[in-house]
Amino acid sequence: MKFKFLLLAFLFVPLAMFAQDSTTTAVFKWNVASKKISEKKYELLFTTAGVAGRELYAPSQDLEGAASAELTFNDSSIAVDNFISTGSTKKITSTIFSNKQFDVTDGAAEWKAVISFKDKVPAQLLGRLSVFFNKGEEFSPDIPFAFNTALEGGIASGIQIKLPSLDIKHPVNDCGDEGTQSKSLISIFLLGLLGGLIALLTPCVFPMIPVTVTFFTKKSTTRGKAISNAVIYGLSIFLIYIAITIPFHVASKTISPEIFNNISTNVWLNVIFFIVFVVFALSFFGLFEIVLPASMANKTDSKSGLGNLSGIFFMATTLAIVSFSCTGPLLGTLLANVANEGPWPLTVGAAGFGLALGLPFALFAMFPNWLHSLPKSGGWMTDVKVVLGFVELALAVKFLANADNVEQWGILKREVFVAAWIIIGICIVAYLMGWLKMSHSSPVKKFSFTRLAFLVLFGAFTLYLVPGVTNTRWARLKLLSGFPPPLSYSIYSHHVLIVGGIKPLHNEYERALARAKAEHKPLLIDFTGWACTNCRRMEELVWTDKEVDSLMRNKFVVLSLYVDERTKLPTTEQIAFTTKNGNKKDIITVGDRWATFQTENFDATSQPQYAIINTDETALTKTKFYTPDPVEFAEWLKCGLDAFGKK
Repeated sequence: MKFKFLLLAFLFVPLAMFAQDSTTTAVFKWNVASKKISEKKYELLFTTAGVAGRELYAPSQDLEGAASAELTFNDSSIAVDNFISTGSTKKITSTIFSNKQFDVTDGAAEWKAVISFKDKVPAQLLGRLSVFFNKGEEFSPDIPFAFNTALEGGIASGIQIKLPSLDIKHPVNDCGDEGTQSKSLISIFLLGLLGGLIALLTPCVFPMIPVTVTFFTKKSTTRGKAISNAVIYGLSIFLIYIAITIPFHVASKTISPEIFNNISTNVWLNVIFFIVFVVFALSFFGLFEIVLPASMANKTDSKSGLGNLSGIFFMATTLAIVSFSCTGPLLGTLLANVANEGPWPLTVGAAGFGLALGLPFALFAMFPNWLHSLPKSGGWMTDVKVVLGFVELALAVKFLANADNVEQWGILKREVFVAAWIIIGICIVAYLMGWLKMSHSSPVKKFSFTRLAFLVLFGAFTLYLVPGVTNTRWARLKLLSGFPPPLSYSIYSHHVLIVGGIKPLHNEYERALARAKAEHKPLLIDFTGWACTNCRRMEELVWTDKEVDSLMRNKFVVLSLYVDERTKLPTTEQIAFTTKNGNKKDIITVGDRWATFQTENFDATSQPQYAIINTDETALTKTKFYTPDPVEFAEWLKCGLDAFGKK
């Protein structure tokens, strides 16, 4: 939730109230948050974990002439409206106040007040909160105290990052996921493999297969030597693409572990990716060629004549350089989409890409007769490049949507995003039909089976997208769930598909914890991001499951923490934090806080990640990552409830 216009400040100020009786001192620690409702109206939220053995009188009650809770300010023109308790309360009969019944809280409490300003809203607000509490049959008024609630800027005493009582490795129940990457590395490798296979079909790489294999076959004295040279050549290609990711591993040792997540969610990096992908698309359309410096290619090519291993390695390097105009955009697409996963997924994706490029050279050297079955180079490779250019444009739109989603610019709302993809789909169909021409493309003389197959594929996909621009029940587009902007980010004031559902608190940990204590429920933390595709898929396909929805709404207090939230924290909440690895990190934005909170307490940097904790901030289960199966996710939620019952 972003309060660009609703929220002037989001501030928690730890406070203390002291009341003395004949035997002890009771200490209530309060948090205070402020939210702008309208130009001169604000909502204040007071939360406390309570004090054992003390019953706190709810506000707006008359204790025989005295207010049960009173909120006053240094400016008498400020009006206090609707001062109420929003947490759970119970009724007691007071022997002190003529055996009348009153509402009290004997644990966590949550109070809300609306205040109105008659004149100009001050930058800071000084107020006093007076409360009464009950200790058994004794009654004591709490001593009033003063606090600052910043409506612009503000004063705070710091923020909590590390939870001392949380040990995620030793939860109450041993259910959940062991790690973040075990399930995703295989899929990333397969994506890299697919990208490499597509790159093989481009004009930069495909013609090199028969030329290179023939070179090894003719130059080698024996067939075995030709095969070994080709295998070394293919292996060299594989290693070259892995080597590209080595700097990320080196960097990960010295920089914050959230850097990879920041790369994928940073607004301006996403804008840069958008521009780069548009450039890639224009290159595929034939407007210009993206090539590495000729001096680099010449230098590696000159060394390719060296003896055996070194010469073959430089031949492979030459191929990687001269084919960059075709392979660069494809590899860049892959790496940009897994950048938030960390260095190893980058390496695995690059390994799949390099294997797909290098393996054919070894296979065709082993079985040279296969060369005769290869299709001849020709105009079809240009068609592959042009279609890939349109695909790059579609991906460029996705990166711009990431930035727009985080900043809420309103440029690419859900229906505008879908419309852009529909236009791109129409362009692909028009090109394959021969209606749309590029300067370097050949005329369509006949429709081969492959061309017809791709026409049907892209035509059907484009038609599938059309309902996505409507405000109807057919606009969900389940096959693309999580990829377009969410339904809540729509050109329609109310989308028909948004009905009921789970309404988590957003970026309000202290408030969520207080509510969990007040309602005697476990706290379900959802680490998410505005630009997180799998997070949206979980919300749209798993959270909407009947059983999951019922469990999350009725049995948990749900809290969503956005690790890519770019809203700056109030100045006094911006801190220099020392991580458990001993690194210094500046906590400047809301996202900085929750990304660090996730890393320090839950040992992960990827989203979504779900955690169930008790009201005493201990782990009830292991955490859960992206789980597209609603039944599996529901079982994990039940496991958390079972652990909560044990505690």
